[in-house]
Amino acid sequence: MNISERITLDPAVMGGKPCIRGLRVTVGTVVGMLAAGRTEDEILNAYPYLVREDLRAALAYAAWRAEEVEAALTHA
Repeated sequence: MNISERITLDPAVMGGKPCIRGLRVTVGTVVGMLAAGRTEDEILNAYPYLVREDLRAALAYAAWRAEEVEAALTHA
């Protein structure tokens, strides 16, 4: 699965938040629903234009972002 094909960032869609395939469904919405205990089938029924690979890409993207390390800028 290529995450970059499924997760898009476009300033014109949802304020530039990471979305699923340019749709108005954010990664945060999908991950939040999974965290709240919704099953993949429940999410796919609520958003019939999504597929299982979209849900997995959202989780993979969220995991990748959670591993980022922020480094403080220093002035020399």
